[in-house]
Amino acid sequence: MRSGIVAVGNWLVDFVKVIEKYPAPGNLTTIESVETGLGGCAHNVSVNLAKMQTGLPLYAVGCIGDDANGDYVMREIKANNLNYDYMTVIKGIATAYTDVMSEKGGASRTYFHCRGANAYLDMEHIEKIDTQAKIVHLGYLLLLDKLDMPDPEYGTRTARLLKHLKEKGYKTSVDVVSEESDRFSKIVTPCLPYIDYLIFNEIEAGNVTGYKIRKDDNTLCRENLEKAAQMLIKQGVGEQVTIHFPEGGYTLLKTGESYYVPSFAMQPGQIVSTVGAGDAFCAAMLYAIHENYTPQQALLLANANARFNLLDATCTGGAVPVSEIKRFIGLE
Repeated sequence: MRSGIVAVGNWLVDFVKVIEKYPAPGNLTTIESVETGLGGCAHNVSVNLAKMQTGLPLYAVGCIGDDANGDYVMREIKANNLNYDYMTVIKGIATAYTDVMSEKGGASRTYFHCRGANAYLDMEHIEKIDTQAKIVHLGYLLLLDKLDMPDPEYGTRTARLLKHLKEKGYKTSVDVVSEESDRFSKIVTPCLPYIDYLIFNEIEAGNVTGYKIRKDDNTLCRENLEKAAQMLIKQGVGEQVTIHFPEGGYTLLKTGESYYVPSFAMQPGQIVSTVGAGDAFCAAMLYAIHENYTPQQALLLANANARFNLLDATCTGGAVPVSEIKRFIGLE
């Protein structure tokens, strides 16, 4: 029986700067604190899972540079007991990094990103994966230059890769980065028939489908949320679409059943930063899927893991054991 989760994609160093407020162009703001941590989809998901102490085999896959930041990445991979057989060090290339400007209280965050070695992650680094893991999670689409490139048969190289992974017996999961561009449908849509679990936020879901999921007053449009998920299933997602947002999480199954679970209330001042909250949600969702939780339970677990993430400035500093998450939501 297959067991374990492979996290493929972005590995980078985050320099998280908590600021008073984001300034208008040309103006100044105050940096109140600085935290250094690791980020990127593959890092955040796998380290969250490691800190959840699930006991599942965990595999790290990606590209880093031969520099101090790359050494930092490998130290954390080893410290969290992740299998690193499929990590690749590229000589002469910088490890990816991001300057994160996070407004105090979690009001908003802005990313300034250097793609670095992540831009070199390609089919050759991933096709060779040979494990008994159950799920391969890939992210972020739109931030993996080689894999986002066109493919004459499948639309994108990522779509070709996902098909290959499914043929090897893996369930596939995908996340997408939030960016201001018109590339979403071109890069994500060809992949949908080869994705079993699509887990991303409402902005990304709206950009892929064209549905406006937030109203002009910034409240959630439930009708368009559901329409977007239905469209993604019709376009080929194999088992479920899960969309997360500050108000909670929503899952639509291929069989047509849908579930909505609100997020947990936070007291004023509790939120330190929202950096990595989506990946914390995703990690818990993948664990719940792996362990055959009901969709309702999975959303509860994912919302709770995101809630713990909000209590720390870095992407994974707020992660706690799954036993603590279960106690928090009343599953134990």
